[in-house]
Amino acid sequence: MIALFLLTFCLAVCPLLAQEPQAFDRLKSHATAPLLAVGAVTADWPRLLGPSDDLSTPERPLRKKWPEGGPTLLWEVAMGEGYTSPAVSGNFCVIFHALEGKETVECLHRETGKRYWSRGYPIEYQDRYGFGNGPRGSPVIADGVVVTLGVTSVLCAHDLRTGAELWRKDLRAEYHVPQDFFGAGSSALIHQGRVIVNVGGKAEAFDGFEDRRERARKLATKGVSVAAFDLRTGAVLWKVEDAWGASYASPVLARLHGQEKVLIYAGGESDPAIGGLLCVDPAQGTVHDRFPWRDEEYIQATGSSPLVVPEKNRAFITTCYPKNRPLGGVMVEYDASFKAKEVWRSPKVGVHWMTPLYEKGQLYAIDGERENNARLVAVNAETGAEAWSKKLEWQDATLAGLMGRSQPVGLGILRASLIRADGDYLCLGETGSLHWLRLTPNGCDELQRCQLFYALQSWSAPVLSHGLLYIRQQEDAMDRKAGRRLLCYDLRGSN
Repeated sequence: MIALFLLTFCLAVCPLLAQEPQAFDRLKSHATAPLLAVGAVTADWPRLLGPSDDLSTPERPLRKKWPEGGPTLLWEVAMGEGYTSPAVSGNFCVIFHALEGKETVECLHRETGKRYWSRGYPIEYQDRYGFGNGPRGSPVIADGVVVTLGVTSVLCAHDLRTGAELWRKDLRAEYHVPQDFFGAGSSALIHQGRVIVNVGGKAEAFDGFEDRRERARKLATKGVSVAAFDLRTGAVLWKVEDAWGASYASPVLARLHGQEKVLIYAGGESDPAIGGLLCVDPAQGTVHDRFPWRDEEYIQATGSSPLVVPEKNRAFITTCYPKNRPLGGVMVEYDASFKAKEVWRSPKVGVHWMTPLYEKGQLYAIDGERENNARLVAVNAETGAEAWSKKLEWQDATLAGLMGRSQPVGLGILRASLIRADGDYLCLGETGSLHWLRLTPNGCDELQRCQLFYALQSWSAPVLSHGLLYIRQQEDAMDRKAGRRLLCYDLRGSN
């Protein structure tokens, strides 16, 4: 009997233990990742905003001096459409994109790019404004499960090691979720076995043929604004009924007055626009507070998630809408009953999609809705006063050659993304530049710069984990030598 049990156990378990990642046709290998330095501090990056939901990581030491061509490229994988960042947990790097008519989840080896598994399901989506037709919400990993929220509001869970689909829910069909301006775009939050999603449902279904007045009426109805689902089964654990829809910002966990709460910047398509900051109990779904922060302008797609300042029981939210007179950002403070009151507001911190960072009493962010008005700003987190602003720009001769020009052309970081690591800030510029920046209340010093590629719409946040930097190239390179891809660079420093 014991021998039979051992045989059965081995047949069931050994294939999973023996599973090795395989090279595949979309992978290009360039170099082998070096060993980590002795005593190196590393961390996973299991969700969009990093291990602590604030775009920071304890990783060190990191390489801060690069050769002329930039950090060493280890591997690259050709990608389909989408505006997502990878998630990294242990040896696994999970990507999510639209490929050949399917929303596709793939699990790669973090150091080699070789693939453990690939799963997908068909979707039909056409962006109303001509942008990409792939997912906007990034994958999230917790407790050995990968959760994705697709552009058509399909919520799906896979086993991280095997790729087996655990459950799938069509939230659009179940909760009457409208397509919204650019489809669904929020990422889920996983906390204590609950998958918390800004669903954005309505009381009535949309058939796609409503006139604007009828559509506005339906958008104003209450529906399932936020819901929590069981991580293992997909069963509904609680629901929040509200007229505030789904934004493109992701829910974040906040510790307020010693208790864990979830902050959700809600508000999808509505006419006139409605929405703002929800404070919700993650265990029961109780709504503690609704803080309105939306202009009435119809077209608004806020992608910046709430920034928590835990030592002050505060949170900062921001929007770059309306375009001509932006509402900007507001700092709120929660009392012991978790009711928010405004501390200060500033129209000079109107962020499009990156989430601001907080360090030692300062906020650092990219203000501006368009490329031509984007600027890096530092704001006093206590008062809202602007400490400084900078348009980080330079002249580039290589791009000039690609464009057939004899004189260098001007480039800048534009609507960039920031990560805080190893005492400084990594910055990914919108056209493929990478920088090490030192940001203080007194100004910005550029420590290092390189051009990884020349391509537009580098909008997905970079990911840094175990000394490796993952960058999503969203569009074809201007020299036409490379298309959409995920690139993995070595940033492992030495002692």
